[in-house]
Amino acid sequence: MKQRMQKRIAISLFLVLSMLFTAQATDITSLIPIGHTVGIKMTSEGVLVVRLNEVTTSNGSACPARDAGVEEGDMIVKVNGQEVDSNDSLQKQIALSAGNPVTLSVVRNGSEQTITATPCADENGVFRIGVLARDSMAGIGTLTYVDPETGAYGSLGHGICESETGVLLPLKEGGLLYSTVGSVQKGKVGEPGALQGEFDVERSVGTVTENTQSGIFGTLSDSSMYASLESVPVASSDEIKLGSAEIMANIEGDSVKKYAVEVVKLYPEDDEYGRGMMLRVTDETLIAKTGGIVQGMSGSPVLQNGKIIGAVTHVLVNDPTCGYAIDIQKMLDEMEN
Repeated sequence: MKQRMQKRIAISLFLVLSMLFTAQATDITSLIPIGHTVGIKMTSEGVLVVRLNEVTTSNGSACPARDAGVEEGDMIVKVNGQEVDSNDSLQKQIALSAGNPVTLSVVRNGSEQTITATPCADENGVFRIGVLARDSMAGIGTLTYVDPETGAYGSLGHGICESETGVLLPLKEGGLLYSTVGSVQKGKVGEPGALQGEFDVERSVGTVTENTQSGIFGTLSDSSMYASLESVPVASSDEIKLGSAEIMANIEGDSVKKYAVEVVKLYPEDDEYGRGMMLRVTDETLIAKTGGIVQGMSGSPVLQNGKIIGAVTHVLVNDPTCGYAIDIQKMLDEMEN
């Protein structure tokens, strides 16, 4: 009896210690800030309806999708039970219908529903339902950080959304390509600037496994992206203060440099737009080169007092020297979930 009791106590202690070890292992206290641009490519789990279009037929205009109840922002994942993951596969299934009603499996607001639409023939005899859809994207962004222990990274600080609908693109698969900055379109009031990236399609540097409201996440497969860089402590939310800070950005070639900014406003943790702080660029070199914050700099790590505190996310259209950043803890919470 006594031996059995000791065994139970030993097992209980082992379980407690295991739980403590797991909690400590997932509590990330330091990261390597990167600041280098990457090319981002993604494909979606279905085809995202960007716009409903009129189809010109011999009897006038029609939009079967709209008439059936399809809405912009819907994700079409199946036609007549057949999975569709590209515009080509969608159109193929519509063409095979020969004008007979088709059953569309549509994801809207996270739930799947069935809609029946009857395709019509356009002036060339091609059957259509009247949707402009998107099945993939490619662009440039900036790597925020990497966990040197695992190679897990965070980037952008915001999700990749369809530009017209604002819908978060559901990720099927994605990857990162090595990128350099060829030129900069300088930002000015009313016209956000942009980095012009040059991608090396032969050099894959990582995967994209999550597209979330707080950024994209995955694993870096090319350790040369961070092998020569040093880790810095991760700031807790209450350590972020108004005042001087720095951002790391890649605005020319493959060179990453630090530029002076100022944290001018802090937002509550439950801010409805996901903002953590407002930044103002004070570095004259950066302002002269880019006008301030430009597209492609999303993900640039923000440092303060030797710690990583967040990532640049957006620029203010009416003042390119100002922009928003997300709290680093929000990115880590999303990554660990």
